[in-house]
Amino acid sequence: MHFIEPYFGWRDLYTAEEDENSPFFGRLYPEFEFTHQLYNFYLHPQWDAFGSSTLYGKILFADYADGYALIELIGEWNDTLHNDIMFLKRNVIDPLYDKGITKFVLFCENVLNFHASPDDDYYAEWAEEVNEEGGWVAMLNTRQHVEEEMHDARLQHYVHFGEDYNDIHWQTQKPPIVFHIIDALVSGRVRRVEG
Repeated sequence: MHFIEPYFGWRDLYTAEEDENSPFFGRLYPEFEFTHQLYNFYLHPQWDAFGSSTLYGKILFADYADGYALIELIGEWNDTLHNDIMFLKRNVIDPLYDKGITKFVLFCENVLNFHASPDDDYYAEWAEEVNEEGGWVAMLNTRQHVEEEMHDARLQHYVHFGEDYNDIHWQTQKPPIVFHIIDALVSGRVRRVEG
């Protein structure tokens, strides 16, 4: 897992450690020192810890004028044992929301498992906050078993994910294009057609 880096193709456009509004502003990254671990596996040092012991992330792009953030996640999303949604919400999402971000795209290719908690209060709070501002939360490219677990936990009431949001090749686009594609999907202006 230490070979899996956060996507770096947009670093010429944005870096969270240089963004004064980012919860990761001023963070320094060692090149060869592996400090983050997912169970017995070390993670690449460019991933950001935000309180969870199993889920890490990277803000790849934030546009405060248009109110959106693109965030990549890696690890195991475990609300059952570690309440990962609380750490994500309080330590990453809330600071961005306080700066005007109301639309969140989460890239979930590297989320290996999802373990739900019977308590969905943080998801409900997140959805209510952003919906009041015309915003939304979308999870892209979730693995099938992760998607099934999220569906069983009724997260579709709070977050956009599933077939229309999978197999999206976001790395080949610039951040505003990715945002506009997802915004169009969420708003129903377009629908993905396979074939």
